[in-house]
Amino acid sequence: MPRQTKQSFEKAIKKLEDIVQELETEDLPLEKAMKKFEEGMQLSKFCSDKLDETERKITILLQNQDGTISESPFQGG
Repeated sequence: MPRQTKQSFEKAIKKLEDIVQELETEDLPLEKAMKKFEEGMQLSKFCSDKLDETERKITILLQNQDGTISESPFQGG
């Protein structure tokens, strides 16, 4: 039985980008295009779920000791 590797967010995004590019640039038969689209939708949901999970973790980390949540805008680098 093949060993499954855990999907990472980064790998899922890369694969999703590849699928989008393939759907945009290649003349795929309808059946193959539908399979690629379905795979892309699954990857999109996986990425969305990962982002939601990360947001929940960050919220927990931002909770003050008195239980209130301190929210501040993200300062990207």
